[in-house]
Order: sequence, then structure tokens, then C-alpha cells
Amino acid sequence: MSNSAGSRVKTLNFNVGVLGHVDSGKTSLARALSSTASTAAFDKNPQSRERGITLDLGFSSFTVDLPEHLRGSEEKQQYDSLQFTLVDCPGHASLIRTIIGGAQIIDLMMLVVDVVKGVQTQTAECLLIGELTCPRMVVILNKIDLLPPNKRQSAIEKMTKRLHKTLESTRFKGCPVIAVAAKPGGPEAPDAEEPQGVPELIELLKKQTYLPRRDPGGDLLMAVDHCFSIRGQGTVMTGTVLQGSLAINDSVEIPALKVTKKIKSVQMFRKPVTGAMQGDRVGVCVTQFDPKLLERGVVCTPGSLRTLFAAVISVRKIGYYKGSLSTRAKFHITVGHETVMARVSFFGLPPVGVSETTLDTQPPPSEPCSLDAPFTFDREYFHQDEYVCAQKEGCVGADTQQWALLEFERPVTCPSLCLVIGSKLDTDIHTNACRLAFQGRLLEGFEDKNYAETALPRLRIYKTKHKEGQVERVTDDYTVIGRSLFKKETNLQLFVGLKVTLSTGETGVIEGGFGQSGKFKIRIQEGLLPETKQLLSSSSKKKGKSGSKGTPASDEEPKADSQPVSIHLHFKRYIFDPHKKMVQC
Repeated sequence: MSNSAGSRVKTLNFNVGVLGHVDSGKTSLARALSSTASTAAFDKNPQSRERGITLDLGFSSFTVDLPEHLRGSEEKQQYDSLQFTLVDCPGHASLIRTIIGGAQIIDLMMLVVDVVKGVQTQTAECLLIGELTCPRMVVILNKIDLLPPNKRQSAIEKMTKRLHKTLESTRFKGCPVIAVAAKPGGPEAPDAEEPQGVPELIELLKKQTYLPRRDPGGDLLMAVDHCFSIRGQGTVMTGTVLQGSLAINDSVEIPALKVTKKIKSVQMFRKPVTGAMQGDRVGVCVTQFDPKLLERGVVCTPGSLRTLFAAVISVRKIGYYKGSLSTRAKFHITVGHETVMARVSFFGLPPVGVSETTLDTQPPPSEPCSLDAPFTFDREYFHQDEYVCAQKEGCVGADTQQWALLEFERPVTCPSLCLVIGSKLDTDIHTNACRLAFQGRLLEGFEDKNYAETALPRLRIYKTKHKEGQVERVTDDYTVIGRSLFKKETNLQLFVGLKVTLSTGETGVIEGGFGQSGKFKIRIQEGLLPETKQLLSSSSKKKGKSGSKGTPASDEEPKADSQPVSIHLHFKRYIFDPHKKMVQC
């Protein structure tokens, strides 16, 4: 907001996210709210047309008198009216992107439910998005005009009861439910019939308002939803300030265009102001550029946003998602104001007994792990073939702390520590399945296009490997010849010096290859146990007898079950190590 009393706008902007399944009537409701509010509240006011409905910018808004509970205190006296800005989006991917991207400034959520169809796939998904981003909610049962008049009230009560039960286990338990008909007769019907229940809804919305906390500090991030030029003045960007603040003469960056522009003027509620802050809807005029290049996007403090090719995030599976979260699978990733495909690799802390870092490993927590848990390159992590669910593993409690590496199909521009949602948006919208798979927080980003060579080797994620072979024969008390551990073409030099364990208990070290068929020599530092020598000696005799009955000698290896002593090689390999070294504890 402006520091100048003369230019201060005395209208409180309150942002309402309008969510719901496709065809539930979100847009009709936004139109009905704006029309009803502007007519009812301002028909005697010459500025009603100017202050009322604004449906051409991809959002709608309406202004009402400031409710009584927002008057009185010194902090609240700066406002004399209340503007509701309805954030409504047509497509579902767009909806997720808008709500997640604008999570900092959504003050109230309206969940629109078709009263005939009830909770549908996207309704449940919208509820989940609301839980992640929004403190308050109102449920609107829309299309009540489709119910037979003699059964209407009982059907509304039945659906209200069902919704309250659905919401019991969410943060919106006990939230208000109200029935309306935003567009009686459907979207194609003439406008002759008045909407039903909309004035009551406006009163309910007014009761749900509060003074949002807005923080002018930090870097500017503004979501732009419309862009046009004014000859002789410059290019105007309209949108919502998501964080920070802006003022005339500030320089702002448009990351998508890789340009920096100077702010020439600012308008709020069609009145000139000197600045704006988090939560405000503004029109910002900057030095000229082609508006066609930026239909929607973000502007920011120069240098504050990063363009990433890959990222590490904290991750938590969304409980309603029924599929598995597999490493190397592709998901739609919503981050900042973008949705992009990415390949996902999951990792966690080393399991007990696998690594020397077992002190880091905790039993499953009773509460979900924080998505803000710190990430460091200084610790080792364990590669997972998929996200590990506590319930799937038979554990009691919440999932353990886990992370994921996201490798984007195209670079994304986003702020640090922003919310991340992983989805399967290509799933059929009509299947009764949640498409939101996981949530997370962006902890580390990689800005180098060659991040696989320059950055990933720092990420110490390892896999454990176990190979098993057999002792073929004894050379002396301290040396045995092994086989079936390596293929003929394996470069045995890579394994020289690695420790192995015999099934009889002795430990040894691989000294090198023996012959050309993948056999190898093991040095037993402490010497073979007498029982082991006897076991291997009797085995050799049996083998000798079987080969002395006139059958020609063969280079073919004997069957594994004829060898009583097995060899075990355990090691780990860091998956991003360019040298593919094998490491033993």
C-alpha cells in the first residue's frame, strides 16, 4: 500500500478461491455474485458500474460495505469498503497452478458442488488443494433449481449432512454450507430468471471475512493475468501481488522475457496510487514492451526468481492417491505458476543396518514429517525404487522423512521454498480417482543446464548391491579360487581390494582374476578354518570321482548346489558418481 495518506485506497481486498468439479457452475456463480452485488449495493451509487463487475480480465470482483466486525479498531479504520476478488479458472491444470501459485494470498475458499451429483473427482481434489493452501472454506450447493420443488429441501439437507461427514476429518470440519441456483435453467438459459440464494451467500461471505495478514517485506512476486498497451504511456500488467511490495520508479523483472522494466504508474480500484503490497490487485504501467509476449506470467524483483532444470524437494504422498509413486516415473509438477512434466526419483535416510549413518534413522513418526525439514548435501541418502508408505510397510504412524529429485522436461521459473504438487493430470477426469499424487516443498534448485555433470555428483544417494558366488577350490590355507560372482567380460580390476565373506564365516579380500572365465582369487587374511578345508576337500573328492568315470574333462562349471561354501560380496554405489566406484563400509 502507499505510504501517502492522500493516495491510500480505503478498500480492503479479500481474495476468494473458487474451486469445484468441471460444470459445477463456478463461472456462473462468479457472474451471479458480481452482478447481484453491484446491483444491490450500488444502484444508488453513480460509481456502481465502475466499482462493481469486472469480468473481462480472467477474474471477477465485487465491492460491498465493510462488515461491522471489520470496523472499529485503529488497524481496521484504514478501510471503508470490502472488495471480494474471485479467483476462478477454467481448466483444471490451470486451476491447480493458480491456487498453488497464489496460495499466499487466498483468504477464503468457495467449494462449488453440484447438488445433484455431489462430491466428484475434482471436488475431492479441490478440497485437497484447499487443505494445502487455505485457512477457511464455504461450501456452495449449486443448481438447486434442478431438484423437484417438493423434494428440494430434503435433498439439500441430505447433501449437507453428507458433506459435513466428508469434511469431518479435514481442517474444514463444521464449515458453512449454503444452497444456491447461480444460473437457473443452466448456462444457456436466458437471464430472465433471477439467481436463487445469492444475496444470502454474499451475507455469509461477509461474515466469513477477517483482516488478512499481509507482509510488504521480501522480494516482489506478482502474478500477471492480463497485459495490454496504452499508446504514449507504456504497457499495463494487471494482477495480484503474491509477496513483497512495489512502488513507482521501482525496477521489475519479467523472467519469461528476460527483461527488466521501470514502473511508471500504479492503479488500484481504478485510482492512481504510489504503491501496492501483498494481497493487492493492481494495474502496473511499465515502459513499453509487446503485451502479446506476456498473456499470463509473473514479474518480480530483478534476480529474485531462479530458472531451474532440476530440483530437490521434500515429499509426502497424498493419502487419497491410490497409485504407487515409482522412481523414474513422470508426473505433472505444479511449482510456482507453472505446470511441467518431470521425472521423479525418490530417496530417504539409510535403513537401519545398511549404513554407518544409522543414527540418522528414526522409527516412523507419529505426526507427518515437516515439508520444511532441512536438506543438506553433507549427508548420505538411500535410493528408493518408490515412495515408502508406513502403512504399506506394516508400520504404525506417519511416513518417514523422504525427498525426491525432480528433472524437468523444460526449465521452470519459481521462487525458493515454494509449494510443489505432483499430479497425474492425464488420468481420465471421469474416473473416480484422485489425480493429486504428492505434495512437497522446493528445497534446492539446479540452474545449470548441465546439472547432471556439475551438481548431481554432490548428491550422495546410493544403492546397496549384493553378489553371491561359490568357492571352487582351495589353493592353500590362505587362498581360495572363486567363481560365479562375475561375468566373463567383467573388468575384475574394479573389484580388487573389496572384502568378501564366506558362508563358513571367514572374511577375505579379492586379489585379482584367475584365468579368463571370470574366476578370481581371494586372500583369507586369518586363514581358512579346519572345518572349511575339510568341507572343500570332501567336495573336491566327490567332484573328482564324478569326473573319473571315463567322461572327458570339461571347462563347464559345476552346478551351484555341488559347492558347499558360498562367497558374499556387499557394497554400495552412488548413483550419480561419474566413476561408478564401489564403496564398502
